[in-house]
Amino acid sequence: MIRVTVDSIRVSLLTQHRVVVLREADSRRYLPIWIGAFEADAIALALQGHESQRPMTHDLLKSVFAELGGTIHHILVNDIQDSTFFARIIVEQGGRTFEIDARPSDAIALAVRSDVPIFVEPHVFEQVGVLFDEDEAAATLEEPPAATTAEEPATPAEPATEEDLSLFRDFINTLDIDDDENRKDKSS
Repeated sequence: MIRVTVDSIRVSLLTQHRVVVLREADSRRYLPIWIGAFEADAIALALQGHESQRPMTHDLLKSVFAELGGTIHHILVNDIQDSTFFARIIVEQGGRTFEIDARPSDAIALAVRSDVPIFVEPHVFEQVGVLFDEDEAAATLEEPPAATTAEEPATPAEPATEEDLSLFRDFINTLDIDDDENRKDKSS
C-alpha cells in the first residue's frame, strides 16, 4: 500500500466537474480521481477546518462508528475498473477488523474528518498515477488554491499562460474520462 495525502481539489473550468488529487508521500506522483460536487465540498470544508452547525453525512457516519465502538483505522483506494475507482474503509471494533466498500470520494471525506491515513494499492498508481517533475507540478498542480468550495471559487493568483494550460491539458487528455456522470466514482 502506498500512503497518500490530499494534495488539492480541482474544478474543471469547462464542465465544472471536480477532481480530488492525491499525492504520494515523499514523491511527485499524483492520482487524480473525478468526484461529485457535494463530495468535493465535503472534503474541502474538512481540509479547511470548517465545521457545519449540523452534521453532514460524513460527520454522521463518523459519529455512528464512534457510538458503535468502532475506530476508523485507514482508507484504501483499492481498485480501478473501467475508469471507476473503488475504496475500502478499514474499521476496527472489539478486536475485529472490518472492510467496508465505499466510493473513494466518501472514504476520503471521512478520512479527512477522522484524521486517518489514506492508502492506494500499487496497481492503481501503476494504471492511472501521474509523475510530474518539479516544473510540471508547479505549473499544473500547485498554483491554484489547495481546495475550493461553492462559496469560494478557484481563482489563480495570476493568469495562467498558454504553456501552463497546455501542460494541464496534456495531463487531462491522458485520463480516460468522458462527460457521462456515471463515469465518476460510483456507489455500490
